[in-house]
Amino acid sequence: MMRSLLCSTLALLALSGTPALALESDRNQPINISADALEISDQDGTAVYTGAVEVDQGSMQLRANRVELQRAESGGLSQMTATGGEDGRAYIEQRPAPDDPLARGWGNRIVYHAGERRVELIGNAELHQGSDIFTGGYVEYFLDTRRVNARGNEQSEGGDGRVRMQLTPAGQQDGSAQ
Repeated sequence: MMRSLLCSTLALLALSGTPALALESDRNQPINISADALEISDQDGTAVYTGAVEVDQGSMQLRANRVELQRAESGGLSQMTATGGEDGRAYIEQRPAPDDPLARGWGNRIVYHAGERRVELIGNAELHQGSDIFTGGYVEYFLDTRRVNARGNEQSEGGDGRVRMQLTPAGQQDGSAQ
């Protein structure tokens, strides 16, 4: 009973967290992209990069086989969708604050909503937030507040449709940047 209460309390603390802004300087940095091929459609406001795509903006890095950028009417980035990677999953990382470890995520598809500063990890999803790990069919991460929403599906680890979470007690975290 006590262990169950402790785990529930730790889960609530991990999910609520103290609001903190992701590195403010990242927003003002240029987006650098390299890939094997590029197709741009001015009419649709899209750019599609394929083949070992690398996207960097400040502390944010994204790696995938295919990345599609959509521009907002204002001309800025609206949404970035990444699919596939070395192990079939795309990868994204960003440092939430100067002294924090990287937040790292994987998914068959990653959708970054620029205006909301929200990342969706879809299919075979995994998020490492400090020493804590969240896995499931879908994991959503809000960069500014570090809020996490997750759900499982039949393709989740173990095939039972459940979300998995591993919390590391504060005294056992190494505190180093990963």
